[in-house]
Amino acid sequence: MSQRVAVVIPAKDESARIAATVRAARAIPHVDLVVVVDDGSTDDTQHIARAAGAVVVRHSVNRGKASAMETGASVVKMRDAPDAPARLLLFLDADLGETAVGVAPLVDAVLSGEADCAIAALPPQEGAGGRGFVVRTARRAIARATGWVPTQPLSGQRCLTREAFEAAVPLAGGWGVETGMTIDLLVKGFTLVEVPCDIRHRASRNDLAGQLHRAAQYRDVALAAAVRRARGSRVSARELGERPARQEPGRPYRAVPTR
Repeated sequence: MSQRVAVVIPAKDESARIAATVRAARAIPHVDLVVVVDDGSTDDTQHIARAAGAVVVRHSVNRGKASAMETGASVVKMRDAPDAPARLLLFLDADLGETAVGVAPLVDAVLSGEADCAIAALPPQEGAGGRGFVVRTARRAIARATGWVPTQPLSGQRCLTREAFEAAVPLAGGWGVETGMTIDLLVKGFTLVEVPCDIRHRASRNDLAGQLHRAAQYRDVALAAAVRRARGSRVSARELGERPARQEPGRPYRAVPTR
């Protein structure tokens, strides 16, 4: 049987965009299942997503992105056929709208065996108000632990194998999920790659809400990195050798695990 792909979309109060995101996700080649995890929405997100063709599960209260991702992956696992390969997992943000179809290259990168996890590198987003402080914090944390210097360490658009996902569970909480996942996968010997994808999402602006959002991001990224430092989750300089010095943007990266 050909490899199938399941899309998992954590969503909270995304009634304005979720239908377009679901329809675009269903148009991605190899996708045969779209799961929306309504994480405590107070609007009609769950009903609109279901009408657009998604399988919908709901958290009665907001439990955070990591919990929604784990719930979605569990639903996919229950729907995998026992005599077929486990579906690849493609995680998407709920606000991508019709541009969600632009993540198709992520699927290709994993299906081809190029990487165990492919991460979308987005073009500049119109209206973004941040100054890159949180991105630099995440990038430094990943580089210190693994030697890899990703261009967009906070990108939530990720396609990965079931084996890779289960190696990263339990996921780091809050907005630290991507930083934690990247470190955990590289330390355990999986291969990651960033792939340019032409997608657009709702960027946080430089107003009070945007500043509060970035403060929460910084808190969660710093916590995810601190937890991994305390655990000793890192690749030693001896085992890295010349890998970091020789890495090239857009090329797959695999760090040598310490254990």
